[in-house]
Amino acid sequence: MRSFFSALVLLLLSVSFSFSQSTAKLYINASDPRVTISRHIYGHFSEHLGRCIYDGFWVGENSTIPNKGRIRLDIVEALKKIKIPNLRWPGGCFADEYHWRDGIGSRKQRPTMINTNWGNVTEDNSFGTHEFLELCNMLGCEPYITGNVGSGTVSEMNNWVEYLNFDGQSPLTTLRKENGRDKPWNVSFWGVGNESWGCGGNMTPEYYANEYKRYATFAKNYPNARLKKIACGASDGNYNWTDVLMQNVGTRMWGLSLHYYTVPKSWGDKGSATSFDEKEYFTTMKKCLFMDELVTRHGTIMDKYDPDKRVALVVDEWGIWTNVEPGSNPAFLYQQNSLRDALVAGTTLNIFNNHADRVRMANLAQTVNVLQSLVLTQGNKMLLTPTYHVFDLYKVHQDAKLLPLQLSVPDYQYGDQKIPAVNASASVDSTGAIHISLVNLDAAHTIPVKTTISGSDWHTVEGQVLTAAKFTDINTFDQPGNIRPVPFSHARKEGDQLVANLPPLSVVVLTLK
Repeated sequence: MRSFFSALVLLLLSVSFSFSQSTAKLYINASDPRVTISRHIYGHFSEHLGRCIYDGFWVGENSTIPNKGRIRLDIVEALKKIKIPNLRWPGGCFADEYHWRDGIGSRKQRPTMINTNWGNVTEDNSFGTHEFLELCNMLGCEPYITGNVGSGTVSEMNNWVEYLNFDGQSPLTTLRKENGRDKPWNVSFWGVGNESWGCGGNMTPEYYANEYKRYATFAKNYPNARLKKIACGASDGNYNWTDVLMQNVGTRMWGLSLHYYTVPKSWGDKGSATSFDEKEYFTTMKKCLFMDELVTRHGTIMDKYDPDKRVALVVDEWGIWTNVEPGSNPAFLYQQNSLRDALVAGTTLNIFNNHADRVRMANLAQTVNVLQSLVLTQGNKMLLTPTYHVFDLYKVHQDAKLLPLQLSVPDYQYGDQKIPAVNASASVDSTGAIHISLVNLDAAHTIPVKTTISGSDWHTVEGQVLTAAKFTDINTFDQPGNIRPVPFSHARKEGDQLVANLPPLSVVVLTLK
């Protein structure tokens, strides 16, 4: 009898353990929110690369596609809907071979150049400073300009800042007025070079730190425009670069950048955007989650020199990078966008939200027709990618207060490897509404999440979900609505707890009031 009873207890414990392992438990502290999730975490990137600018934002001279001054209006409206906060331009590697004076004045008289980084195509400079800033004005977003350190000069960047921001009399302001702009634009965000460890000059961190100080000295603040200067930071896990920059530059910069791409396979063969198995999907999500370690470790180094967190960590290039679509120009980096990419986006944005005390700006690469795009175009057709819909769902976090959370989740296991199946972030907005974003990475299992929220007397819950049957599912120009958010009905209040059942491969955003 004793052995039977022992076996029964062991069986019950096993069942209980199995249940606890398949249920996620979330605790959210809503009693004392302090850190703001900057809206600039939800920024984007527009480089002179492939069809991002030309045949993306910028249509032909006599295009029948609805446009205003050649700026494509359907893209503008789509980006306004997700409250795009900032747009980075002109690069990327292109920035360090771009000379801004070639892109102002009469378009017919602008010199051409060769885009040596991206396919040796001829750049006609028809889209330049005035056009970019008009685009930002139409979007209602802040411009983030990357200056040329690699092949430019200190004087060139200094003059560009004056041309854009000075509200007095000078030869450059006279030139600006002759080119059709009376008042300055007051551009605050300035990148001092891009990837200076690579395509931006192959510099050492010590050399770049000195170059940054020199360029930043002559990039002047004007009374109406105090610059937020962003130094070129590390690629991936180059922690020494961050250490050297913090030690030598410190709080003389507003932000320090970080670049990290989720590459499913390897840089030599990145993998397909649309044809992959569960093993490759699992590996991709594991690499995506590495962003949390990168942000944590780079942030810890920054804390050593800047314990008050005055310098922002600016992740101004991130996203999934796959092989180009078959038949497309390999230098144009055009790739489709699957449900997997939406899960990458949701997971990464949760990581950024949870590190909002240090991560205060980020830029997905890139906005239109390049890498992990929000928008794809084909002639007069335009489609919104699954990644776009994640940004639409997550816009509720912009400038909301981060709610600290603790999360205990089951593992998503493939072979002998495992990753956390669920990730999350939470915030409270100015109206007192609580927003919780949850991502279930598990390819096969619905995962119940039981949430306890302290410091909030909430009564109702509403939600939306983004999911599909397969992680390879995509939106196409013939079927642009395959993957889109729909109302989520599997969340309810049970006593004082919030219970939600997350479908496999899903992004869920809940609103509690």
